[in-house]
Amino acid sequence: MSTKRIAPSILAADFANLQRDIEMVNQSEADWFHIDIMDGVFVPNISFGMPVLKAISQHATKTIDVHLMIVDPDRYIQTFADLGANVLTVHYEACTHLHRTLQAIKAAGMKAGVALNPHTNVSLLEDVIQDIDLVCLMSVNPGFGGQSFIENTYDKVKKLKALITEKGAATEIEIDGGVNDKNAKALVDAGADVLVAGSFVFRSENPIKTIQNLKTIVS
Repeated sequence: MSTKRIAPSILAADFANLQRDIEMVNQSEADWFHIDIMDGVFVPNISFGMPVLKAISQHATKTIDVHLMIVDPDRYIQTFADLGANVLTVHYEACTHLHRTLQAIKAAGMKAGVALNPHTNVSLLEDVIQDIDLVCLMSVNPGFGGQSFIENTYDKVKKLKALITEKGAATEIEIDGGVNDKNAKALVDAGADVLVAGSFVFRSENPIKTIQNLKTIVS
């Protein structure tokens, strides 16, 4: 089993000091950059666009994990590959032909992820789990940072882990939303591989130490 990973969410960074915050993540023990792309349609918020992602990828020295909270993500798969995304996650709820979307992501040279909203059952991934590199379970309602963690997530992680094991898949589990030092260990114990932490990291007094602390908790 690979070591557990911490992915600071750049949505919680200081946009006026983005390069500084990216350099901080580069220097920290974090493993991935988690970047949320929102269109104001699929979720009630608008975040980064292509130019910002391009700027981030020019400075980032770690895996770039892009989470698309947009309608019709197929239109942009190649664009995100060209901009430097290593992992591209689409929402189950936004994909009419999920299997085809996953194949297109892989064909573009990226790892393929699928995100599930809090109300979406993990059993819906049963037929495609072997084609998915990463499942991102939303532990808050997507759209805004700083929300409280949804407690049902632990059970969801266990169910998803059981499905992955049953199907003999190599899929990893990512948790996105409300992750902190109080729930990190329980999430990893339930089966999570990657923890996305936004506000908890960037609003702390010492983000590098906060990331180091999270790594210690989950290792």
